[in-house]
Order: sequence, then structure tokens, then C-alpha cells
Amino acid sequence: MAKLNPFDLFDVESLLSEEEIMIKESVARFVDERAMPLIASHFDKAEFPSELVPEIAELGLLGSSLEGYGCAGLNAVSYGLICQELERCDSGLRSFVSVQSSLCMYPIHAYGTEEHKQRWLPGMAAGEIIGCFGLTESHGGSDPASMKTHARRKGDDWIINGSKMWITNGSIADIAVVWATTDEGIMGFVLEKGMPGFESRTIKSKMSLRASVTSELYFDNVRVPEGNRLPNVTGLKGPLGCLTQARYGISWGPIGCAIDCLAEVIGYTADRVLFGRPLAANQAIQIRLAEMARRITTAQLLALQLGRMKDAGQMQPTQVSIAKWNNVRMALDIARDCRDILGGSGITTEYKAIRHMLNLESVITYEGTETVHQLVVGRELTGINAF
Repeated sequence: MAKLNPFDLFDVESLLSEEEIMIKESVARFVDERAMPLIASHFDKAEFPSELVPEIAELGLLGSSLEGYGCAGLNAVSYGLICQELERCDSGLRSFVSVQSSLCMYPIHAYGTEEHKQRWLPGMAAGEIIGCFGLTESHGGSDPASMKTHARRKGDDWIINGSKMWITNGSIADIAVVWATTDEGIMGFVLEKGMPGFESRTIKSKMSLRASVTSELYFDNVRVPEGNRLPNVTGLKGPLGCLTQARYGISWGPIGCAIDCLAEVIGYTADRVLFGRPLAANQAIQIRLAEMARRITTAQLLALQLGRMKDAGQMQPTQVSIAKWNNVRMALDIARDCRDILGGSGITTEYKAIRHMLNLESVITYEGTETVHQLVVGRELTGINAF
């Protein structure tokens, strides 16, 4: 019998189309040849690898699931595989692509006018225009309905006041999709860098997502033209629709982290000799490695089925919550266990586990905390909203 792939025990790849496999392999090559050699240094220095953006764009990874406007028009499974391979390198790299694609390009495509799409999407697909998504506020966290950022009409413009917190790409963004309360409900606006009163500040001293830019946004009487408002949605369903797209990608991404961690400790335990034999010959180690493989396999099958449902137009937000909850928890637990198996070596970024572990502490929190997703599932089961 053929030997099984230790990182794909149920041969999930055989369930992929030729195009999906080709996309996965092309992103994997980019990750292995270009991103992996430099990511640890960027993490150590708390720098985003901006030099990779043109190559990411050239591969068609920005807005990859959107149709037209320079976007690749790939299916949902392909986008998931892109997220998995990027996060195999680093969550910060996947976060950049996820925010640009799902949280910025998607709302312009879904809620904007044709003028909006022509104005911004081709440049965003080419990596020439970077976007960020302004929803979370320092006091609100998991309760976006409590947002205090406000927009009021003044003639043909809107005046926006308020602030946003924990914004990926904020300090490097050319545009920001910002959600604000108005007298007519929650609305989305596209703010442009350089608008008077619009300021971003980079958040320092992070121990997680260090290779990603995280910022605060401030709005002090920012005058935004009516032409920059996204007119085709009102209410929380606008930003929540964007978050569903992003959470879908996050359901795939951490699988890459877990695979990277498992690959590292399989090699380490084979080479590390203690008490006269390889560490891999220890029953306790084999049981821990087997548990990792079991959980990765479960996550792979869950993500693939979610992607097939999304492509069929059948995916529901509760299903995304289950996948995000399960798969991020899986990856975080595996990263922590791999760090432990590596012993003292595991606390340095010469090995990958602690970098993935630290990043996943953010991933399990953003786009809905683990508790939020548990309550989403609980509401589905009981019909009672316990938020």
C-alpha cells in the first residue's frame, strides 16, 4: 500500500479539482521560496513584509474570489487553500490578504456603486491601493452595535467623528472602509488617506501578529463626500456580511499553522536523541503527534465541506462559526503542544511553533472570539439569544 501523506491522512487533495491543486501548489511555492526565508526576521523586528505585496498581487491573491475588475474570480475552496498556504507561513501574511480581500474589496464589490468598483478594485487587486476595515472600537469589542463612531449629513457631505481600534493594515492603508452610526442606521463609508481629520497610529509593543500592521484610526470632523458612501446596505448586516467572508478564510488559514508546526516537530523528534534513542521512539511523543494529525484531518474535512457549501450558495453563518471555532482552537492547541515538545528551543523564533502560537492568540480573538462563536451555535440549537 502507498504511504500516507502525514499532513493529509484522508487524502483531501484527491477531492480537489486540478485548478484547486494548481492554485495550492503555486501559493505553496511562493511561501516556501519567498516568504518563509524572511518571515522570522520580520516577526522579530515587528515589520510587515511589504516587499512581498507585488508578488502576492501578481499571483492573483488579492480579491481572488471576486469577479471582474482585475480579480481572479476563483471559487471559495481555492480562496480557502490560499489562506491555508499563506498562514502556513505566518498569520500576519494571511491577515493582510484576508483584510484586503474579504473586508475591503468585498464590501466595495457587494455594497458599492459601479463607480466605486471601477475607482478602487483594479488598484486593490494589483496591490497598488491598500485597504483597511474600521469596525471594532476600544469599548465595544464583540458588540459592534454599540459603536460610537457617528456620521451626520452636512449638505452633500458627511461629517464623521469617532475612532476604531485593532485595525489590520491601518497605518499603511490608502483607503479605509469605515462603519458609522447615522440617523438612518449604520452605514459604510470609504475614507481616503489624507482626508483632513483622518489619522492612523500604529499599535506598538505587540507580542502577537508582529509581522502585521495593527493600528488605531481617529476621525475628527472628517468630511466625506456622499460619493464615498456605500449605498447598497444599511444596518449591521453590512459589516457582519464582510465578517462572514473573512471568518470563512480564517477557517482554512490556521490549518496551515498546524501543519507547519507538526512538520517541524516530526523532524525535530526524529533527530533529537535522548536516553539513547530518538525522541520520536517515545510512546508519549507518538501519541501527541497522532492527536495532532487527527485534529488536523478533522479540520481539513470541515473546511473543505464548508467551502463546497459556500460555492453552492448554501453556507450559513452558524456553519462558519463552527469551523472558525474548531479550526483555530485546533491550531492553537497544536502550536502550544509543539512548542512544549521543542523544549527550550521552542521559545526562540529559530523554530516556528512559538511564532504560530503567539499569532493564533490573536486569531482566536479577532473576527469573533471563541465564546462568541460558541454562543452563535448555542442560539442555533436553542433558538434563544444569550448574548
